Amino acid sequence: MDILTEVLASMRTGRPVSVRTTGRVPFGLRLPPVAGAGFHVVLSGTCWLVPLEDAAHQAPLPLGPGDVVFLRDGRGHILADHPDTPAEVERASQFSPGSPLGTVTIGGEGATTNLLCGNYHLDKARPHPLVRQLPEIIHLPANPDRHPELASAIQLLRSELEQPRPGSGGIVPALIDSLLLYILRAWLEERPAVGARGWAAALGDAAVGPALAAIHEKPGFQWTVESLAARAGLSRAAFARRFNDLVGEPPMAYVTRWRMTTAARLLRETEDPLATVASHTGYGSEYAFAKAFKREYGQAPGGYRREMRAA
Repeated sequence: MDILTEVLASMRTGRPVSVRTTGRVPFGLRLPPVAGAGFHVVLSGTCWLVPLEDAAHQAPLPLGPGDVVFLRDGRGHILADHPDTPAEVERASQFSPGSPLGTVTIGGEGATTNLLCGNYHLDKARPHPLVRQLPEIIHLPANPDRHPELASAIQLLRSELEQPRPGSGGIVPALIDSLLLYILRAWLEERPAVGARGWAAALGDAAVGPALAAIHEKPGFQWTVESLAARAGLSRAAFARRFNDLVGEPPMAYVTRWRMTTAARLLRETEDPLATVASHTGYGSEYAFAKAFKREYGQAPGGYRREMRAA
């Protein structure tokens, strides 16, 4: 099982929203906070990402062609040709609909920078440990030798956006959807292997990794610390300590978390009866499942499903 894919799929609550942004020097665009995680891909040219006042501890970040920025919390920020350029708020008149994406054009008559800007809708109510452990801003400078797949995806996006052809309307959204996996894979590969902590490190741990894979593959199995420790080849106490040290919570707490995350995904994306969702996530009755779900999400499963569908 590909755990990273499963985790991201479980956290997504909608399709990515994106737009192609064209800035001509001098330009400054003030972007408000978004619900989810923001991202920018520099297709051509250069610019700066300037944090707003509430993130003064972060310095302005220079960006060049092929660079990718991922903003974990979708915090507000500025994109500008220079940190000192005054920023404006996007106006409706600056947006032009198009295929496969609409375009926002800002600035003057100088050199041009083209970006792909957008956000991924992720469940913030119960963020997975992977998301909690991400830095506020992930900056991946263009580096085809280190991250060839990410570089290739950006090149394909650039080509489809600059020269749309039959099929671009389906190809571009699929590439943007896949971009999140490429970004997180690149970030994971950049992390030092020695002394690493967190869910990402646990994924590659010889003892905890197999236990995580088992939990994700069979969330409805009646797992115990003993049965997970047996898969890890450790004693109960040693496994529990190692799991908690790396993942940041006890094994059974993570089992419950993944069951509830899986249940929420099934409620959002399927028409499965509540009894089926309960059985798939390890609960012997619909009542027991509903009680556990309400404790975690603050509302009954049926209400959650209706709210997500309406949204």
